[in-house]
Amino acid sequence: MLYKDIYIGQLIKERVDEKEIPMERICNFLNKDEKFIENVYTSKSLDTDLLLRWSKLLEYDFFRPYSSHLILYAPPAAVNKNQQKSEKVPYFRKNIYTQEIKEFIMKKIHSGEMTQNDVIREYSIPKSTLHRWLQKNSNNG
Repeated sequence: MLYKDIYIGQLIKERVDEKEIPMERICNFLNKDEKFIENVYTSKSLDTDLLLRWSKLLEYDFFRPYSSHLILYAPPAAVNKNQQKSEKVPYFRKNIYTQEIKEFIMKKIHSGEMTQNDVIREYSIPKSTLHRWLQKNSNNG
């Protein structure tokens, strides 16, 4: 999956087909009609409350593609050393790299599309983290 352009409705439709969930159950769970559900399948984006309900129904974290997009494509935030400790929004010190992200990065390196230094610079992945992935990859392959 490419994380650059996310069409969440398409991902939801694929998961519905995979799990073979009847339309009636979907309509009942979401308290929506069939036309609404069909419109969701063609949507590029959805309201977060609705996306959360889909995630519960289909037992899949539909927020994950967005997190992956941020890890791969968002520029690194400038760190302000004078930042106050009383922030209201939680700050996560570590990035969580999913298996899909690791595979995406490994594919770029192994195909020659990017060098290790390119990956470190482009995606702000720590050098030690990348080397650990490469080491595990060579041990498993």
